[in-house]
Amino acid sequence: MSKIIWQWHTYQQLSTDLLYAILRLRQEVFGVEQSCAYLDLDGRDRYSLHLTGHDADGELVAYLRLVEPGKRFPEPSIGRVVTSQKVRRSGVGKVLMAEGVRKAAGMYPGQPNRISAQQYLERFYNGFGYVRAGEVYDEDGIPHVDMVRP
Repeated sequence: MSKIIWQWHTYQQLSTDLLYAILRLRQEVFGVEQSCAYLDLDGRDRYSLHLTGHDADGELVAYLRLVEPGKRFPEPSIGRVVTSQKVRRSGVGKVLMAEGVRKAAGMYPGQPNRISAQQYLERFYNGFGYVRAGEVYDEDGIPHVDMVRP
């Protein structure tokens, strides 16, 4: 795995170019790769902290957002967890999620964290302490499950 430069940003700190790169990566993976037509721009980005991971060439290769409590779920939540194809299976996704969990625990100590996970990634999220909190449901044509990290 090549060196990834991680950085947290508030919504206001996102430059036009960085926001474009984030939206492009999210669309490449969630829209094109997963053939999923859904409204990515859900109004929650402004209530989120954004974690970006850039490779040595400056390309955005990993991203997630940490949504403040009450904007998606009563608890804080991590979402839009995404890596580009070029870094998949290299461990970047694990580092990305570990940093998201660390930040959530630091910002919201003692509070659980909830995610809406694609069902096929349930075991991945189990590795970070998340447990299933409900039945499988369809979200935009993809099986999802709510998970909570107590």
